[in-house]
Amino acid sequence: MKILITGSNGMLAQSVKAKFEKENELILTDSKELDITNKQNVLSKIKELKPELIINCAAYTNVDGAEENEELCKRVNGDGPKNLALGAKEVDATLVHISTDYVFGGSKDISEEYSEDDEKSPESVYGKTKLAGEEGIIENTDRFYIFRTAWLYGLGNNFVRTMLNVGRTHDKVTVVSDQHGSPTYCEDLTDIIYQAVTKKIPYGVYNSTNEGYTTWFDFTKEIFKQVGLSTKVNPTSTEEYMKNADKTVAKRPLNSKMSKEKLKSAGIVVPDWKDALKRYLIKEGEING
Repeated sequence: MKILITGSNGMLAQSVKAKFEKENELILTDSKELDITNKQNVLSKIKELKPELIINCAAYTNVDGAEENEELCKRVNGDGPKNLALGAKEVDATLVHISTDYVFGGSKDISEEYSEDDEKSPESVYGKTKLAGEEGIIENTDRFYIFRTAWLYGLGNNFVRTMLNVGRTHDKVTVVSDQHGSPTYCEDLTDIIYQAVTKKIPYGVYNSTNEGYTTWFDFTKEIFKQVGLSTKVNPTSTEEYMKNADKTVAKRPLNSKMSKEKLKSAGIVVPDWKDALKRYLIKEGEING
């Protein structure tokens, strides 16, 4: 299969490339080679390449930076996916797009999970632009998968790596304890994408995180536990964190708990977040397998 992967230098794209390269012809593009915000550029490139599958890993992901760069964020997260949808429809390709828990807003009681069709009420520029991207796809092609993920980590800089560095250089660390969600390993999200495409599950929107829920505070404690660090982890509230921030901070969802029942009903295997963390730490050489 001929697959076009956008945003090919990103964390998720690296994992996607490794998973799909064995049996497929991959076309890797970054923002210089394919500017997804330029409609004509996208349409002409896709017509030229004629991919069967487009996996969009390009996104503006700096949640705080988006508050001060709204126009750029709108173009990348909103216009870009719509342009890719238009291009995909022209050549009868399937479009895979990565979205986020931020589209929901996160104000639902933490005793409840979000299902795919729950009301969308994003409260940050990032969330609003990602929702616009979803809508641009849904309105312009029928052959799409939108995978909403959250708390993603993998190759390069990420929350786990940051906490390991802090844990090894400090006696204590303070972490937000009132945001609830599912840490998600890039390799597991990639495998969800791979399963969906190869099994040809029904097109549509799917919540796609690792299984199980925690907080950033308890996630940090689990990271330290698995690698054997004794660093003390102190809790703080999102309100306190935002009050003490020395920069513009976007509003975070307090509830990022997304039900994976639709995904699992389609026959997709979804690993638990603690197991995923262990596999990541083994791969990174932090612990023995």
